[in-house]
Amino acid sequence: MQFDVVVIGSGMGALSAAALLSADGLKVAILEQNWLPGGCTSAYWRKGFVFEAGATTLVGLDEGMPLQAVLQRTGIRIDAVPLQVPMQVHLANGQSITRHQNLNEWIAEAERVFGKEGQRPFWEFCYKVSQFVWRTSLKQTAFPPTSATDLLQCALRVTPKQLHYAAYAFFSTEWLLKKFNLHRNSLFVDFVNEQLLITAQNYAPQVNVLFGATALCYTNYGNYYVNGGLINLVRPFVDFIEQRGGKIFLRHKAVAIVPSREGYVVRALFKGKQETDFRARFVISGIPINNTLPLFRGDVSPQLKKRLLRLQKQVMGAAYLNSAFQIGIGFRPHKPVTCLHHQIHLREPLPETGSASIFLSFNHPNDHSRSDLPGLAVASVSTHVPQCRTQLNKQMAEQAVVQRLAELDLLQPENIVYMHASTPAAWEKWTQRAFGFVGGYPQYIHIKPWQMLDARLDGKRAYICGDTTYPGQGIPGVVLSGMIAYEKLKRDWL
Repeated sequence: MQFDVVVIGSGMGALSAAALLSADGLKVAILEQNWLPGGCTSAYWRKGFVFEAGATTLVGLDEGMPLQAVLQRTGIRIDAVPLQVPMQVHLANGQSITRHQNLNEWIAEAERVFGKEGQRPFWEFCYKVSQFVWRTSLKQTAFPPTSATDLLQCALRVTPKQLHYAAYAFFSTEWLLKKFNLHRNSLFVDFVNEQLLITAQNYAPQVNVLFGATALCYTNYGNYYVNGGLINLVRPFVDFIEQRGGKIFLRHKAVAIVPSREGYVVRALFKGKQETDFRARFVISGIPINNTLPLFRGDVSPQLKKRLLRLQKQVMGAAYLNSAFQIGIGFRPHKPVTCLHHQIHLREPLPETGSASIFLSFNHPNDHSRSDLPGLAVASVSTHVPQCRTQLNKQMAEQAVVQRLAELDLLQPENIVYMHASTPAAWEKWTQRAFGFVGGYPQYIHIKPWQMLDARLDGKRAYICGDTTYPGQGIPGVVLSGMIAYEKLKRDWL
C-alpha cells in the first residue's frame, strides 16, 4: 500500500505529527499494534467498566501550550471538562494539601502545610520558569539543533531571555531547594520528590531546574477531564486524519523499516500472522527509540549503520527506567467525589514495588459512561516500579493499596465490585514498549536539553517522536515532540 507518510504507533506524539501532516494534504497511514489507538493515552472496557490504559490527567489546553496549538492548527475539537481542583496530595504524616491552580491560592496552601519560609519565592520562581519553558517551546521547534538549518532557525528566534534561562539547565532542582533554604524541610523535600516523579520520572538531584520547575507547576495550568476516558482525546485525532484520506491500521505491528529508492517500506504483521508492506516517502516512529532502532532492516548503508550505532548510545536500558504497577477498580461510592486526582504518600514503601507514593484517579461524577450499571464508579491506581522489575506479588501490593485508600476514606473495601491489577509484564504486553517502561525517559542532570534525542532518525526521511525524544514526559511533552518532528520534516523536505 502506498502513502505519503507511515506513522508507527498511535500515541499522542504520533497522532499530533500525523494530524499536522494530514492538514497539509499528505496521506498518512498509522500502524498500531494494539486493538485500540492511543498507546499510553487510551481507555478500554473490562467487566462493565471503562478503565484508563495509562495516563489519567490532561494538561495542555491553555493558550500557548502544545496541545492547544495543534488543536488550533487543525480545528480538532475535544470535549474536555475543566477541573476546579487539579489534585490533592496526602502526605505520610497524615496532612493533606490541595494543589490549587491559582498560584496565590496554592502558595497560601503550601505555607499552611510546609511553613512560610521560602515558599512564596520558590513557587513564584518555578511558575515564572514554567511560563518561559512553554512559551519558548513553541518558538524553538528546531531544538535540539542537529543541522545548519536548525541552528539558523534557533539563532533567528533566540532572545536574551532564552540565553539567561538556558543556564538553569546546568543546575538541579536540589540546588533550587537550597537556593530558597528549603532543603532542610524534609516534609517539603519528600513532597517535591514525589511530585517530580509523576512528570519528570526522577528526583530533585537528577532533574534540572528548567524541567523541574515546569514539572512542579503543571497543576497551576488548566487540568481537564475527558468524558468516557482519554480514548476520547485520541478518537477526534483519528477521525480528522481519516477524513483527509489517511487511515489507521489496528492490530498491525511494524516489524521492519527497509530503506528504498523512493523512501521506505514498512513491513507490518496483522494479528501477528499476515504480512503487509506499506510504502511511503517518509516514516515517523511514535514508539520508543528502544523499539525503533531494531526495526531497520535490509540494505543499510554504511552511513546509516554509523548513525544507528551513534543513536544506540543514547538508548537507556531497564536499569535507568521506570515501569508501573496498576490497579483498576470498579466500586460503589460512599460519598461525593470532590477531587478526581490524588497523590498518596506512603508511611512505608509499598510491598513488592518499593515505591513511596501511589497515584489515584476517579472518573468525573457527572460522567456516567464509565460503568455499564448506574451508581458505580471507576478508580485507577498506579505506582512506579523502578528498573522495570517484572516479578511482583500482585496480591500483596493490592492489599496494601486498598488498605491505604480505606485509611484516607477515599474508598471502602466492601464497596469494591471489581478489581484487577497489572504488572510491568502486562504493561509490556499491552503497549509492546521495551521492558514495559512508562512515562518516557527520566530526566538525568548530566543530559542537557540540547543533548537529548532529536526528531531526525536516520539523517534522511525517517523521524521519531514520543516520550523518549526531547522533551518527552506527559501529554504536553509528547504532543510537542510530534510538533517538532512535523516541523523538521516540513523544513527538510516540503
